Amino acid sequence: MAKYTDDEIRGISKITCKIAGEYLGISSMAVSIGMRNGVLPIGFAIHNEERDRRYSESWSYHIIAERLIAYNHGKINEIQVQNIEKNLTTIIEKFEEMKQDLLFILSEDAEPKK
Repeated sequence: MAKYTDDEIRGISKITCKIAGEYLGISSMAVSIGMRNGVLPIGFAIHNEERDRRYSESWSYHIIAERLIAYNHGKINEIQVQNIEKNLTTIIEKFEEMKQDLLFILSEDAEPKK
């Protein structure tokens, strides 16, 4: 198995399960199954049920270099990822509320004054 450095991982444009497995010292199958089951927080496993293929080929994987590196160094776990995603969702919701408020204010300003 090839072993990648952190800098090499950062330089790869598309990290595959094979590359992630070699970097972590596990099989590519362990990477894909771990991502599918939500126990390997290094990216996203997306199931496309519309594909007319074998079950294993109906999955796509997006592995994030910094998450992979942090996981390899023991600096990330699923709870941290969930908290980050929860906080991002809250921020997005607040921005959406602000956007709606701003659109309402702008629509009032656009109406002719009587």
